[in-house]
Amino acid sequence: MLRKNPKPAKIYYSIGEVAALFDVRTSLIRFWEKEFDILRPVKNKKGNRLFTQKDIDHLRIIYHLVKERGFTLQGAKDKLRENKEDVMNQAEIIDSLNKIKGFLLEVKEQL
Repeated sequence: MLRKNPKPAKIYYSIGEVAALFDVRTSLIRFWEKEFDILRPVKNKKGNRLFTQKDIDHLRIIYHLVKERGFTLQGAKDKLRENKEDVMNQAEIIDSLNKIKGFLLEVKEQL
């Protein structure tokens, strides 16, 4: 399950922070980096991956297609090639709806 967005004050996020954000293992993030050309984290002198907010947004789209909608990796690549903006809009709508759902469940618990 996708967790809350990270604080926007940071410029770079470690692979561990990104993996925790999506509740996946770091190996999956590295694998997706190899499979999807839209993921291009910078690497520091030690070779550690540093993800920007744009990388996280791309990961959110990949996560949405593969984990939430059940696309194969090839299917997700094809979908991104066809119409990346449409996929991004759908992912944003689903994210907004999940936030509203969480808020409503909190209100229900308080009643």
